[in-house]
Amino acid sequence: MRDLDLVQKKYDLAKADYKSFGVDTEKAMAALDTMAISLHCWQGDDVRGLEDGAGDLTGGIMSTGNYPGIATNISELRQDVDKAMSLLPGKQKLNIHAMYPDFAGELPDRDKLTIEHFQGWIDWAKEREIGLDFNPTIFSHDMFKDGMSLSHPDEKVRKFWIDHTIATREISNEIGKQLGIKCINNIWIADGMKDTPADRASVRRRLKDSLDKIFEKKYDNDYHLDCVECKLFGIGSESFVPGSHEFYMGYAMEKGIGLTLDSGHFHPTETISDKISSVLLYIDEILLHVSRGVRWDSDHIVNLTDDTKAIARECVQNGTDRIHMGLDFFDGSINRLASWVIGTRAFQKALLIALLEPKAIVEAEENMDFTIRHALMEESKQLDWGSVWDMYCIKSGVPLGYDWLLEVKKYETDVQFKR
Repeated sequence: MRDLDLVQKKYDLAKADYKSFGVDTEKAMAALDTMAISLHCWQGDDVRGLEDGAGDLTGGIMSTGNYPGIATNISELRQDVDKAMSLLPGKQKLNIHAMYPDFAGELPDRDKLTIEHFQGWIDWAKEREIGLDFNPTIFSHDMFKDGMSLSHPDEKVRKFWIDHTIATREISNEIGKQLGIKCINNIWIADGMKDTPADRASVRRRLKDSLDKIFEKKYDNDYHLDCVECKLFGIGSESFVPGSHEFYMGYAMEKGIGLTLDSGHFHPTETISDKISSVLLYIDEILLHVSRGVRWDSDHIVNLTDDTKAIARECVQNGTDRIHMGLDFFDGSINRLASWVIGTRAFQKALLIALLEPKAIVEAEENMDFTIRHALMEESKQLDWGSVWDMYCIKSGVPLGYDWLLEVKKYETDVQFKR
């Protein structure tokens, strides 16, 4: 356990130090308190879903590892989410896929899903006063054929996935209405080819035609936001993905919808932080899937890396009123609940660091004094943001430092290992 008197003393020193740089630490913590992070439910069960007879993962999805204690049903999944959120400061949402219905009766196929199949999630979220985000599940299904869905040459295949995605838009809109918190409905498809295609244009024309049918109906932006998620390559689609960054950015601009940037969906040397300010010049709202690619699109747990800090800084600089922030990784090699806590806290720390950045850095740049800008950037790196983070955890009523891990290990022994 941490010495709270010592934590307070360290915070008071950090607060005074930041003040000398013109930074109000209390305002920074208050700002962080308004920034909701959307946790992804599929980390809790290795993307297995809750459908009857769910088969193997297909469509560029792969979670590795067999750490014990995996959630095997909706009660266990919610129990783990609740525990994770109890260890996190600030605000959260929960992001669910269409393959996670809450329904006791006979479940229809995905193209016939309605709000009744997810009403239990809405009721659960109401009790916790949090929002929900949603996604069509366009993988791990018999109608995902030949590595394609919405771009498949077979009209029957395309129609099935068109109808499924139309259904999820309706569900998302109703979720937003009932909760009074905007629901982001994010469309990601695994379509692509392992080897070099002969005709890229025809595949992309089919994808565009499918999307045009999906987006015929308009919804109130207060409750629902459509987003389309781009990708450079994936498992089984190493050579060609029709839903590239250029394709979806152009489509989002044309349709007035949101664009999703996933930090694991680009070349390993390409970061999404530089894209944010450009995209927001042309698109009203964007969704971030914060992840960590390692050599390929492997969706590793978020760490407090330079890339993570750069993404957070762009969020703060460009305004989180237009940027929706969520996580997207899946790792079954360690405690899955701990993965949520590690990743979420890492991104929250990055946001806090950005909020604590001295305004004098930007002011120096505006005055074209790059000497002051460079010097302040370096000097501010040694400011004690960690003591501010500890105080933020105290204010939020969550464990300090690695004390949260003690709770996870106890929960692991008492609950997860007994499943």
